[in-house]
Amino acid sequence: MAQIDTHESRIIRLATYASVTVAVILILMKLFGWWVTHSVSLQASLIDSLLDACASLINLIAVYHALKPADKEHRFGHGKVESLAALGQALFIGGSSFWLLHEARDRISAREPIEATEVGLLVMAVAIVITLFLVSYQQYVVKKTKSGAIAADMLHYKSDLLINTAVIFSLFCARFFHIEMIDPIFGLLIGIYILWTAWNITMQAFNVLMDRELDDDERKKILAIIKAHPEVIDVRDLRTRTSGLQQFFQLHLLMRPNLSLRKADLVAEEVEAEVLKVYPKSQVMIRLVPEIPKKKDLS
Repeated sequence: MAQIDTHESRIIRLATYASVTVAVILILMKLFGWWVTHSVSLQASLIDSLLDACASLINLIAVYHALKPADKEHRFGHGKVESLAALGQALFIGGSSFWLLHEARDRISAREPIEATEVGLLVMAVAIVITLFLVSYQQYVVKKTKSGAIAADMLHYKSDLLINTAVIFSLFCARFFHIEMIDPIFGLLIGIYILWTAWNITMQAFNVLMDRELDDDERKKILAIIKAHPEVIDVRDLRTRTSGLQQFFQLHLLMRPNLSLRKADLVAEEVEAEVLKVYPKSQVMIRLVPEIPKKKDLS
């Protein structure tokens, strides 16, 4: 099984450190912004960042374990720790959404004025710039490594961009148009969006933990690679799953019965090598099956 190289391990770990650092910076900025403005939408963004920090810390610990090589007790590696971390993130994010929905409902009933909107606007603008830098780096890491934990982390930081933009719009309306009711309404909408984000993260993590098959396009791609070998007659019982950064493929190769054992083994090695070119972090488990000639019809 191909192992994760040093460069990939380094950039994944760096992504987790960056995520925690950014979360702490955003918390301090938004705490100050909420303290001076009393904006419920900014409070929503602050709570979201607090939960981001908790989720990112869980992610950092999980990635540390996920990048460990396979050992005697974990022959398939530790990759599923990433999905457990993603589930933990989803719980944090989902819990925040219910709190925000409750807070926004109360604020709609009891209106409260927003103060120092200029400070709030500046805080949120800087928060967007910082988050953009983080998401850009996370996208690079996910593209290079396919890390599920970093992808989940990136998903809720992407939602932060939308949340922060909504807060800016809310503060802008309060400052220049004196429409303060839009602030708790946006808080309510942000809460619903965060709940939807938590659901998406949960389903992605659940699929990995339950060993869900790769999608049909990926399966067709794998089958095409294998069937391209001239000695392969057919592929039977292809099974696929993922675990962290790695994929696992099990299959039966149907081959001519008159092939020698040595030749058949060489064919299997060549097939595995072709699959590894496209999926370098995969483990391919092949069983060789001889083709059974059809009986002639004597009738």
